[in-house]
Amino acid sequence: MYKSMNNTDDFKQYWFYGILPVTDNEEVFMNHTLDQLKAYLGKMRQYEHVLSLLYWDMNTMAPEKGMETRVGAINYFSTEQFRLSTSDELGEMLRELSEPEQFDTLDAAMQLTVKRYLRDYERFKRIPEDFYTSYTEAKTRSEKAWEKAKRSSDFSEFAPHLEKVISMTKEYVHYMEPDEDPYDVLLGLYEEGMDSATIDRVFDELKEELPPLLKKIEESPKPDLRALEGSYDINAQKKVQDMLLRYIGFDADAGATAESEHPFTLDLCIGDVRVTNHYKEDDPLSAMFSAIHEGGHAIFGQSIDPAYENTAAEKVELMGLHESQSRFYENILGRRRSFWTPIYDRLGELLPQFRRIPLDTFCRAINDVHPSMIRTEADEVTYCLHIILRYEMEKAIFRENVPVDQLPRLWNDWMEELLGIRPENDGEGILQDMHWSDGSFGYFPSYLLGSMYDGMFLEALEDEMGSVDTILEEGRIGEITEWLNKKIHRYGSLYTSAEVLQRVCGRELTARPLLDYFNRKYSELYGFKR
Repeated sequence: MYKSMNNTDDFKQYWFYGILPVTDNEEVFMNHTLDQLKAYLGKMRQYEHVLSLLYWDMNTMAPEKGMETRVGAINYFSTEQFRLSTSDELGEMLRELSEPEQFDTLDAAMQLTVKRYLRDYERFKRIPEDFYTSYTEAKTRSEKAWEKAKRSSDFSEFAPHLEKVISMTKEYVHYMEPDEDPYDVLLGLYEEGMDSATIDRVFDELKEELPPLLKKIEESPKPDLRALEGSYDINAQKKVQDMLLRYIGFDADAGATAESEHPFTLDLCIGDVRVTNHYKEDDPLSAMFSAIHEGGHAIFGQSIDPAYENTAAEKVELMGLHESQSRFYENILGRRRSFWTPIYDRLGELLPQFRRIPLDTFCRAINDVHPSMIRTEADEVTYCLHIILRYEMEKAIFRENVPVDQLPRLWNDWMEELLGIRPENDGEGILQDMHWSDGSFGYFPSYLLGSMYDGMFLEALEDEMGSVDTILEEGRIGEITEWLNKKIHRYGSLYTSAEVLQRVCGRELTARPLLDYFNRKYSELYGFKR
């Protein structure tokens, strides 16, 4: 049985009476502090675990009449976790271990843990506890209000909640980093080291080169996709999801699946990573590619080295890197004909309609490029513009203080400007994503950053392993998953995304490989000159 020694005086008694080995005093006290920190972080992790389970329950199966109880439980455990993360005891341990003579003796994962937790400790210490509790409650209620508003396609139902969340997010960020640009702080929360100057640079590359590519595609003959029209059994779609997850490498013994309004992945721990999906009777492709996307997230979480458990390296808060893995499976692999060659017959067994749809027709359907309203269902080319739209919206919210009641019109105007289409209602416009409802401002750019990382990872993978198409056609997708495990997944967040790009690709972020991939792929598919 583990016995925690709660303070230094207790520890000195254990050492004096010979219960602990007699070694150099400073080393013993340092080891004691490290053990104390590990035990303390283990306790914090238990609260995180409970909160994750409550969040999972709330978004997958909790009944409407039980929502108030769920909100109360989330508020309680969030407040307790906040207290643990701002206690003087934690601060003392982190400061002691951050001293050079002690910090230098720690392994890489614990150095990252001390550094990151001390940064967060100092940030959270500036936030009043009552404000934190109110902010948590506001976000929880906002999420549920968004679900209702989306179903009714009525922004006015959600607007008061969004206005409150925006206001409190600005206040939250100001408490954490009072002297920094609020939106840059938010970007850094989701992708460490990232700022709007860097994003502006790489997004500008895309804004310059994507329109000419889209013009060539629009001028090319369009595929006839009527063969895919029809009704597809939801239960059969769920079996397709399970098949796809297994195929790409999801470990069903270390994960679970469920339904939610918006698909997401939740990492409880390395051995318990969960994914959700959303099914439509008239659109089986939506759930298929959500399954592959969320499966990519889950494989990352399941593949982190167990040695990093209960360290900061286990918690991958690098959303650009995480999205690169989900989108690598979804787009770089999942939209290739070679991906489906070994499993297309199996798809037809589970969803009989696909028996009469030629593989070539199916592949044209999953690579049909055209402006569309819904981000999660957009093709990989126009998807980039969906993210640029949201990035510009967030800058308008946090830097120009655009009023909430003007956001739907601004969204519609910019969608028309960037994509040439205009939403007819809020459901296919500003209400389509859940991110702002829970205060996740700054998250959206990570999707497009992830796509740019993917262009770079694809080049590195093919340089080392040869043609991805050959590997996939031969059903050896497991070798690609193993390569990603070895190069990226196993390290968790031990390295920043910029460091991962240097380690795997040998250079800094650029949009060029992604643009080259787009031009090469779609010139071949649509038959135009590059």
